[in-house]
Amino acid sequence: MDPGNGKKVLMIVGDFVEDYEAMVPFQILQCAGHDVATVCPDKVIGDSVATAIHDFEGDQTYSEKPGHRFAINSDFSQLDPSQYDALVLPGGRAPEYLRLNPRVIEIVQHFAESGKPIAAICHGPQILAAAGVLKNRACSCYPAVSPEITAGGGEYVEPAATMDSAHVDSNLVTAPAWPAHPAWMRAFLDLLDE
Repeated sequence: MDPGNGKKVLMIVGDFVEDYEAMVPFQILQCAGHDVATVCPDKVIGDSVATAIHDFEGDQTYSEKPGHRFAINSDFSQLDPSQYDALVLPGGRAPEYLRLNPRVIEIVQHFAESGKPIAAICHGPQILAAAGVLKNRACSCYPAVSPEITAGGGEYVEPAATMDSAHVDSNLVTAPAWPAHPAWMRAFLDLLDE
C-alpha cells in the first residue's frame, strides 16, 4: 500500500476491551499506513483504558486475565464520524456497556448507513446488534453473542473450531476472536484498499 493513500480509521474502545483485539489491529493498521484514532466515551486524549486478555485454554468459555493500558489518542466528545473512512469495534467486555451509549450507537449507524468499512470482532458485534444494523446481514462473532445477532435480524456465521476465520458481507468484516486476526485484518485491509 502507498502510505500516501492511508485512510482515517476510528476505533471505539472501553475499559476491559480485549487486549489483542485492540492493540494488534491498531498496530497492523498503522503498519499499513492508516491513521487510527482511538476513542472512548468520557475519556480524552492522554487517557487510557484497561484491557483484558481472553484466552482459550480448554474450559467451557474463555479465561480472562489482566492486560495492559491502551492509550486514547482522540477525544470522543469532539468526534465527527464523517471525517473517518472506516470503523473498528474490538471485543472483550467493553461492548456490553458501550452499546448502551446513544452516541456510540449514532456513530455506528453513520458508518453502516454510509457503507463505510466496518470491522467487528468477538463481542464487538454486540454494538452492531444494538445499533440495529445487522438486519439481513451475515455476521460472525464469539459464539455466546450469536443470539444477539439473530435477534437483531442478522444471520449468525459459525466460526471454524479454531476460531481463526473471518466473514465478509459487503462493507462488514467480522470474526469470532483474536485467533482470526490474520484473516480478519487481511479482509479489512482489502476493503480499505478498494
